[in-house]
Amino acid sequence: MIVINTEKLPIKIWAEEEDLEGFDEAIDQAKNLANHPLSKKYVCLMPDFHIGYGMPIGGVLATQGGVIANAVGVDIGCGMVAGRTNLKADDLSRELLQAIRLSVHKRIPVGMSHHKERQSSEHLDSYDFDDPVISKQLESAYYQIGSLGGGNHFIEIQADQNDIVWIMLHSGSRNLGLQVCNYYHKIAKDYMDRFHSDIPDMDLAFLPEGVKEYEMYLKAMQFCMKFAEDSRESMFKNVMAALEENGLKFDVPEKFDTHHNFASMENHFGQNLLIHRKGAVKAEGLVTIPGSMGTSSYICEGLKPVESFNSCSHGAGRVLGRKQANSIITHDQAVEAMQHVVFGIKMGDYDEMPMAYKDIDKVIEYQKDLVKPIFKLRPLAVCKG
Repeated sequence: MIVINTEKLPIKIWAEEEDLEGFDEAIDQAKNLANHPLSKKYVCLMPDFHIGYGMPIGGVLATQGGVIANAVGVDIGCGMVAGRTNLKADDLSRELLQAIRLSVHKRIPVGMSHHKERQSSEHLDSYDFDDPVISKQLESAYYQIGSLGGGNHFIEIQADQNDIVWIMLHSGSRNLGLQVCNYYHKIAKDYMDRFHSDIPDMDLAFLPEGVKEYEMYLKAMQFCMKFAEDSRESMFKNVMAALEENGLKFDVPEKFDTHHNFASMENHFGQNLLIHRKGAVKAEGLVTIPGSMGTSSYICEGLKPVESFNSCSHGAGRVLGRKQANSIITHDQAVEAMQHVVFGIKMGDYDEMPMAYKDIDKVIEYQKDLVKPIFKLRPLAVCKG
């Protein structure tokens, strides 16, 4: 662990000195967090940290007295669901995996696409409070639930070290979370102007505890989290249906879901603190830590680590920005990097290739005090936007 001292609070980074090179902007963002008037104890950067909007992805922040919408991020409730099947990797030929991949794409919209028909959703049906953003976005959410989105969201068929097949899925709250974050961040900026608040970066504007929008944001955030969780459940069922459609009979004896963009009130060091996790997972029970597309992923046991506010990384973490990756990585390099996986490579779309990300094995090694690896998964087939 590296410790960087600032004027107010220290920053704890689960990495080695050599891993800080090229991440100056992300560290500057962490310094802004450490010097924020609401921040408490210290700021944590998980080994997958990289620059974000206002707060680094892979960051953990404890506050008292308010909530920072951009310290949760625009994809509220983004997370992972992973399920272990009783299938063996030998049951899935490359031809069968390709057929499954195409079946998944027929069932699940990806990228900017959404369902053409209104989906059923008990969670959306149960909306019973008046939020100006959710009320406006509710009807479109019925068409977006159960759709994957773009960026680093993915659906993978994987196999563990015992050749047991897993289904893993990464997605969030689609446009709903984006609109909630942007709406409440704008209100937070208005409060900063009104109160002449001394914050190091206006991207870290906060809603003070006690104003009505503080509770409104937290309630809307929790709604988005449940939306994202239900959306992942819908897609997981469709992936299972795609496997069954291709002649596979199986059970899923173990399945779990984890969020990595959220804030929750927790007790740490004898204090009630609002823990903001932006690209970080609560390290309790089983957690999913995916690598980049085409590389290994891990299922780990969270060790409830005190030092990181009970948090661990949510993935491998970028080393190249999206534009940078697409300008540097060639088509031939992309094909070579993904040749062992059933996947449809799009010309010019290389921002999720393995070379755009950190080494997942190092990321796991750096946080051995936070999690214990249980399963190491290799990718067999990938679906993404």
